[in-house]
Amino acid sequence: MGTRENEAAGYSTERPREKAVLAGVHLPLAWAGGLGGEADLPELAQLVDTAGADVVGQVEQRRHRPTPSTFFGKGKLEELKEAVEETGATLVVFDNDLSPAQGRNLEKVLDVNVLDRTELILDIFANHASTRQSRLQVELAQLQYLLPRLTRLWSHLERQAGGIGTRGPGETQLETDRRLLNKRLGVLRKALKEIETTRQTQVRSRDNIFKAALIGYTNAGKSTLMNGITSADVYVKDQLFATLDATTRRVEADERRRFLLTDTVGFIRRLPHHLVESFKATLQEVRDADLMIHVVDAGHEDPEHQIASVNKVLADIVPGEKPTLMVFNKMDLVDRELFVNRFSRAYPEAVFVAAREDGGADSLREAILTRMLGRESICTVRVPITNLHCLSRFHRTGSVLEQTFNGDMCHATLRLNEEELNRLVAREGAVIVGDDEE
Repeated sequence: MGTRENEAAGYSTERPREKAVLAGVHLPLAWAGGLGGEADLPELAQLVDTAGADVVGQVEQRRHRPTPSTFFGKGKLEELKEAVEETGATLVVFDNDLSPAQGRNLEKVLDVNVLDRTELILDIFANHASTRQSRLQVELAQLQYLLPRLTRLWSHLERQAGGIGTRGPGETQLETDRRLLNKRLGVLRKALKEIETTRQTQVRSRDNIFKAALIGYTNAGKSTLMNGITSADVYVKDQLFATLDATTRRVEADERRRFLLTDTVGFIRRLPHHLVESFKATLQEVRDADLMIHVVDAGHEDPEHQIASVNKVLADIVPGEKPTLMVFNKMDLVDRELFVNRFSRAYPEAVFVAAREDGGADSLREAILTRMLGRESICTVRVPITNLHCLSRFHRTGSVLEQTFNGDMCHATLRLNEEELNRLVAREGAVIVGDDEE
């Protein structure tokens, strides 16, 4: 029976959701490899749900260091195996990152598919990638992660390990696969480099426009704020990593003022290194921005934890200090007065919004405009009366603060940015008036 016949008969054509057991090891914060700290199984459950599986159980353990062969200790591994058998799970997902040998050993013991945190996130990114650039970036990250794990894919040869005539061909095939993967990696890097060259050409044309970039933890509401300010119709869904592709829209403030607003991919605790590397072209939008808008989910149980996670990823992406505006979103989910009192001391210039409410993004839009206007300066120019038309748009936007006439010249005091001042001097014959000339 075909798909249409199935639908007509009332059968679901969606792939059945897998059953997953979560596993996590709480390690000391300073443990080597960057994997130290508490396992976050609630967040892992969200990731698993986003990937299309149902959580049916969880097992966690506190250890000073992971067991080299199976990450879990012997007793907890037995408990995990029992949880898999009792729930009928087909998948075990670790919140930690596993070595190739650990993954292989765990699958032997548990007899189900085992994924670690990085593999799960890569799978979600692959499912959500919609543009050519994001698909190439995800494939690059997946292949970089896969390369040192090829032997795990060849576990079917292990039942013949040591047999005459088997070891050589197996190793030859692995080397062939590695060569093919490295060749594909080269193709992907070249394609992404070409996309980046095209993007840089586009960015150069935006050099004189104020640029703001929305950043923050995934599912903090960046895309909803983007839609509220620009009517961009960016895809919005209450799940992690709903948006992977950077979207940029121009916002007209008035006749002479405009800015570009970019919605970027969300961050997460311990965002896989391969993804950060692969998405550098997309994250270049953050580096190019004049203002970073750090959106925080006020309704989350630990907003400060999310802020710290985002700042850690940003440290790898953005060199040095960059102007940042803190925005606490989803204020409709908390006691506003208590929340503002708690965070306004640490972030005195922060904006508190509820993007889903009517006009919820208006205060953020005004805050961006205020930052943009802060880049303007007051300057007095001398303009020939025959060229007074060049000041008309400054009059319409209230940017002419004072204007006097002296013979065939007009002295005008304006609030404007450097680009506009240069244009007046170069194209309209204006002359900058020094203090001694006024």
